[in-house]
Amino acid sequence: EEIVLPRRKTWDKLAVLQTLASTVNRDPTAAHYMFQDDPFLMPRNAAHSRLFSLSKESGRNAAKYIIKQFPQYFDKTFAEPNVPCLMPETLTPQIEGVSEEALKERIHLRRVKDSVDLFDQLVQAGTPVSLETTNSLLDLLCFYGDGESTLEKEEEEKQDLEEPGVNASEQKAPKRQFQRGSGSRWSLFIDSRENNNAERIFKIMPERNAHSYCTMIRGMVKHGASAKAYDMYLDLLNERHKADVHTFNALITAVPYLKERSVERWELAKVFLNHMAQQEVQPNLLTFNALLKTLRRCGGIGRSMSLLVIKEMEALDIEPSLATYDHLLFIFYRDVDLCPSGIISEVLDDVEKRSFTPQDPDDAKFFATAMQACCDLKDIKLAYRLNKAMEKGDNWKFLDMDRLNAYWSKFFSLLCMMEQIDVVLKWYKEMSPSLFYPTPKNILDLLQALDAANHLEVIPSVWEDMKQLGFNRRQELLEEVLSLMSREQHPDEIQLAFAKCAEDIKAVCEQTGREQAPLEWTGSALSHLALLFSRAGRTQDAWNTMEHFQQINRIPTDQVMDEFLNCAKQTNCPDEAIKLVKLAASLGLPSSQRLKSRTEKEFELSEKQKKTLESIKSDSDSSDSDSDSDSD
Repeated sequence: EEIVLPRRKTWDKLAVLQTLASTVNRDPTAAHYMFQDDPFLMPRNAAHSRLFSLSKESGRNAAKYIIKQFPQYFDKTFAEPNVPCLMPETLTPQIEGVSEEALKERIHLRRVKDSVDLFDQLVQAGTPVSLETTNSLLDLLCFYGDGESTLEKEEEEKQDLEEPGVNASEQKAPKRQFQRGSGSRWSLFIDSRENNNAERIFKIMPERNAHSYCTMIRGMVKHGASAKAYDMYLDLLNERHKADVHTFNALITAVPYLKERSVERWELAKVFLNHMAQQEVQPNLLTFNALLKTLRRCGGIGRSMSLLVIKEMEALDIEPSLATYDHLLFIFYRDVDLCPSGIISEVLDDVEKRSFTPQDPDDAKFFATAMQACCDLKDIKLAYRLNKAMEKGDNWKFLDMDRLNAYWSKFFSLLCMMEQIDVVLKWYKEMSPSLFYPTPKNILDLLQALDAANHLEVIPSVWEDMKQLGFNRRQELLEEVLSLMSREQHPDEIQLAFAKCAEDIKAVCEQTGREQAPLEWTGSALSHLALLFSRAGRTQDAWNTMEHFQQINRIPTDQVMDEFLNCAKQTNCPDEAIKLVKLAASLGLPSSQRLKSRTEKEFELSEKQKKTLESIKSDSDSSDSDSDSDSD
């Protein structure tokens, strides 16, 4: 009898890890997983979070640079078995001499300057270079431009620093670089030179094919030379070549830089689309995304044509990416007359069903743009739907550290504006600091939400968070906290907590240190402090605050004076009440006589205290009599 063995069950390599991950709940009190689990290495606020994340990435780049710069120190293999893909790549040229193989090797290693020099040597020697190799060199130049790749640039700077004969004045003078946007270090087609290396090599090529023209067009668009790219495209047509889909995508992206009027832009985009149909080039997702990106800058025409573009995508069975929806929201959501909430709702109907994968560099912008639209529309239901879509599958990975904080910051501001305070506080506890670090505006929105819901007893907890976030020296936040705490009378327990906060704020304002000046007192801030100390029965602290009014030439309000007198009465401090009357008399306040009368009636004064109080009256009378004699 034949024995049939059961087939071995295959397991997903990540099944165990995924099962373990599903059992872990996020700790709302912990920082982002990318940071070290160490109190001294955890960020305090959004600025620190960005700095720490960039520092971590900088450390990775430094490690890569060391491995690439000094590969001879990493040539020993201790791993058994050896895994070649995990070992450092060989980045130094191995082929010597002037040959096409050496040129191919330098192109593969992305050595721009060495590749151009070797190509020129081959041409001068009369050695023919194949069309494929020349096109590869054009690909390299059109990506990096006439500048060097990162590794070459670092090596050149290192050599310049180590060169002993360089003049000091020349070292200080940086080389001029033409830049496009932020972070671009290459001077390619935006350079005023007509004969940069890419164009020079293209002109001397004995033979050119469609790949040669397409590479030049895409390079020109990449580096901002849209007009040159369009001229190169006309040359391609004259030579009876066909462009590929990536070239058409680049040309459509360049349309806003070729035409100024919206109608002209749309007409030129249609020309490129018609050429694609004539050349039988099948559009892809990036084609429609490039078209929508152009329609963003076409005004009313963009709004009318963008929906037709989406229908055409459906007809071709091309699924939109997040960048597609981002362009749609940008086109529609600002125009309230067109009912943008309907557009966003339809977009979310599609987004909620899918877990997206990156297909376009603009995909990462969608969730932040959509949340901004929800905030502008003040629609909390749409915001909840968007947040649910963001948490579906791996969609959350589209939010990097900066966009993540911006997304949650906008969401929290909308919550403070539209939700009940219990819901707001629940989200606040779950979101900070594991998901985002509140901004000063978020704290201000939270304080206003507490005020609207009459939940001011939570303010001491918010103040502790402000200190942790480093916002305890923000003048506008301090004024708001003091104003809310001092506006009304609260039970004794709450007033004591408020007074503790006031004490902390006073210490912060008076604190001086290295590169840290004390904050300037305002009359309103002093009034709030005096009220808080008085209501908590802290007479001495209240009087110390009262003395600051004279120092900054401000006058306390009648409410402040009355509350302080009530505090002095409650704590049985007649001396402090007399000081208050003296202060009012010295400031020439009309309430000084009323305060003196209250002190006489409500306090048990000794003979000495009565004489002191009478002397204040005598001084006032003498000043009045002097003024009367002057009038006579």
